[in-house]
Amino acid sequence: MPLTSAFLIFLSFFILNGDVAIGQGPSAAVQVLEDFTRAEPDGFPVGWHASRNESVTRKAYVVARVTVAWRWRLRAVPSTNEAWAAVFVSLDTDLLVIPVSTKYVWASAGSVGTVKEGGLFGAAEVVIRSGSQQVGQWVEERVNAYADFLKVHNHEPAPTAWGISLVTGPGVELDFGRIAIAKQ
Repeated sequence: MPLTSAFLIFLSFFILNGDVAIGQGPSAAVQVLEDFTRAEPDGFPVGWHASRNESVTRKAYVVARVTVAWRWRLRAVPSTNEAWAAVFVSLDTDLLVIPVSTKYVWASAGSVGTVKEGGLFGAAEVVIRSGSQQVGQWVEERVNAYADFLKVHNHEPAPTAWGISLVTGPGVELDFGRIAIAKQ
């Protein structure tokens, strides 16, 4: 494993509501030295300094972006050949302030992992679940929204996420459970 891979530091780029639970007050037994909530544009943690080679250190220590996880359960689906449900993760906007999104879909058919570009005003689409074999069951999904954004949209997202949208197709009955962001 290359040196840079061994030392990557993974972290969400969202500003979480509240501080780290341990070490908050003056009487706390533990003092937090770094919580990895801030990074420079290249991903290097804010306030860190290289003790040796600057460029090697900046590649080795990176605050990575977020994983998005959610639970969903299809209860009823029509026999149509389209996406039954989708979660849009919008990490940026374009020049017209239109969200730049990655659309994660549960499709009636198709290959999991298929990516379709969205075009000028549409979201890029990634098939993460296909078929009706798990209708009626809770299914948990986890995606690396940052890595997918880079791969699909070919640029860094904005420092602050735009939002998450939940959509179902016509005639679909769907339950959503917990939606969360997580550190990798």
